Amino acid sequence: MQWSSAISDAASFTEAVHEASEQILAKLDGANPDLAVIFISSHHRPSYFSAPEVIAEALGAKVLIGCSAAGVIGGGQEVERRPGIAMSAAVLPGVELSAFHLNQDELPSPDAPPQAWHELLGLLPVECPAIMLLPDPFTLRTDHLLAGLDFAYPSTVKIGGLASGGGQPGENYLFINEKSVRSGAVGIAFSGDLTVETIVAQGCRPIGEPLVVTESEINVISRLGHQTPLDVLRELFEAAETREKRLIRRSLQIGIIMDRLAQDSGDGEFLIRNVIGADEEDGTLAVGELVQEGQVVQFFVRDAQAADEDLRMMLEEYIDNLNEEAIPESALLFSCLGRGQYLYGSPDHDTNMFTEMVADIPIAGFFSNGEIGPIGDQTFLHGYSASFAMFRKKTKID
Repeated sequence: MQWSSAISDAASFTEAVHEASEQILAKLDGANPDLAVIFISSHHRPSYFSAPEVIAEALGAKVLIGCSAAGVIGGGQEVERRPGIAMSAAVLPGVELSAFHLNQDELPSPDAPPQAWHELLGLLPVECPAIMLLPDPFTLRTDHLLAGLDFAYPSTVKIGGLASGGGQPGENYLFINEKSVRSGAVGIAFSGDLTVETIVAQGCRPIGEPLVVTESEINVISRLGHQTPLDVLRELFEAAETREKRLIRRSLQIGIIMDRLAQDSGDGEFLIRNVIGADEEDGTLAVGELVQEGQVVQFFVRDAQAADEDLRMMLEEYIDNLNEEAIPESALLFSCLGRGQYLYGSPDHDTNMFTEMVADIPIAGFFSNGEIGPIGDQTFLHGYSASFAMFRKKTKID
């Protein structure tokens, strides 16, 4: 197994492809890759239609997947607000790759059996340790896709990000082999001698204590323990320092433990969602996720410091559990449009932290309209997150 990544910020599409593909092939010792993953900034929009064919030919790639991007990541750099093409490529002996393109009308209905999804992808769960997804946010219900895949492939890791760079339907492009499409989702199902691990850093830090939802309806929380959510927030606000009060006003989030087995202990991973609004009269709180009575929740705030601390904590946890035989050989990073320079004030923050803390390995990715990754035993579409997928050969411990 051999991976490489490259990036070019050349203004000319032809020059950028030549520059990045030359870097890739040099790092692969001239071997043509089995897989190429490409992300192309919107500055190169006029070349989107022909891009996959041109790049597949330049690399000699057997399978190619990618999408348009508002910003791209590769070769140790995060390129934002300027032209960029990022590539990740790999020679993968013993790994089978099944590329697919799905439109919304092809997805099985919510009550369809798992077999409908198996037939759609042409794969059984035992054959499929990981699936990478690149949906268009305007033309496909990603939540429907993820729920169906979790149901049909419960042990399969699902990773990816929503195409970006376009502001309305038809403006984002998805790339699959030598084709460009403007709707649905493209993806790759991996099988064989490959393990994919994930880190989802949601960029927040907790405030207050975990609390049990004692009354709720759909996405509206009425009681937390014996208090209304608004009463809990008022107490948190009054006890907070000045800086914390500003964050509560500007960037309040709520975390929900989704793992049913972790509800009693409160030790599960929190799924972070927006606080949509509050009712001053009855003290209820509307949030961006369905909430059930008995679930554990906690309030969170988000800023650059919180994002830095959260990613550092997630990476430390990953390193602590990392076996010497299981060091990743490559990574893909699906990062929110709201991170990068916009959040930190300087480029390359998340890439540099991963490289310094985990390993100096090839990394590629893009700034997406939403990030796909697991929390507990379910896969979710996230916002504001940095979602890493780490690739390596299988070991005896897998």
